[in-house]
Amino acid sequence: MHKKYSIISSFAVIMLVVVFSCNHGGSVDFRPPVADPVQLVKRGEYLVNAIGCDDCHSPKKMGPRGPEIDSALRFSGYPAGRPIPSFDTGTAKSWVLFGGDLTSAVGPWGISFSGNISSDATGIGNWTEEQFIRCLRQGKWKGLEQGRPLLPPMPWQNFSRLSYEDLRSIYAFLKTTKPVNNTVPQPIPPGGRP
Repeated sequence: MHKKYSIISSFAVIMLVVVFSCNHGGSVDFRPPVADPVQLVKRGEYLVNAIGCDDCHSPKKMGPRGPEIDSALRFSGYPAGRPIPSFDTGTAKSWVLFGGDLTSAVGPWGISFSGNISSDATGIGNWTEEQFIRCLRQGKWKGLEQGRPLLPPMPWQNFSRLSYEDLRSIYAFLKTTKPVNNTVPQPIPPGGRP
């Protein structure tokens, strides 16, 4: 009887783990939630720097050691009004090409531009935390439920695996950044020209 009870108990525990894992969306929070807003922002700053958000979302200028982040435009995305560099449209059908400062990309999906993630209203300044998390968890433009899908090369699928607390931290940090007024152009579909 004891052996039968142990087998049934073990099976029940395994089933609970499986059900919890399937309903949890693939992200598991191992750390306790950060209650202190200062610690939340510090964690967000660490994550933004470690993940490399500047790589695509911050315009660069050429320095003595190559491209350097333009600190005046940090997190502002592709600069509005900047001409789109020319490229071979035939190559863009089978390759992914990046603009010189990585804030634009062209490929089979067309031309996409890195978004403004600064705290300005033209960036994420008016976004709610819920919108920000939906954007990175579901790949929705501006985190809108009916928003278009985010386009490559934005690796939102990778960010969707971050814990809820990590996403909250990134949002909290970005809301403290210098606001940069910059309305990024809309994507251009395949075969379209600016």
